[in-house]
Amino acid sequence: MKENVKLGIIICNRYHTCAGGKCFRALRNREGAFSIYKEKEVEVVGYTTCDGCPGGNIEYAPEEMKKNRVDVIHFATGLVVGYPPCPYTAHFRDFIQEKYNIKVIVGTHPIPQKYYITHSNLRTWDSPQWKKLIQPTLADEKTRLAYD
Repeated sequence: MKENVKLGIIICNRYHTCAGGKCFRALRNREGAFSIYKEKEVEVVGYTTCDGCPGGNIEYAPEEMKKNRVDVIHFATGLVVGYPPCPYTAHFRDFIQEKYNIKVIVGTHPIPQKYYITHSNLRTWDSPQWKKLIQPTLADEKTRLAYD
């Protein structure tokens, strides 16, 4: 029997109308940050926005997800590919992990190629912190193109 993992997804409020298509496709295909679940059953127990800058919902949504027995929270890839990327990403991650003792992974679906090119040219992710934050969502060019 496969291990069951319950996860929550928090998206950037800029994308509050997003229906989650790329995130759910990546989850189904175990791509991007969801590749760590290749051998596991996954259940989404929460999906919400950060509530806009500076993330008012970050204080409260994890508590609700914890009531639904969330094991891990993923920040949607939009937090790192939007321009500018969310400057609060690391702060939000650290806050949730400290306050709620819930693991947080930055990213869901693979970074689309069009964003990868733009941010590479702008050198957005050149710092050691950003390189670490985007690592779960990096993929090969073929996969990135599939998410354009």
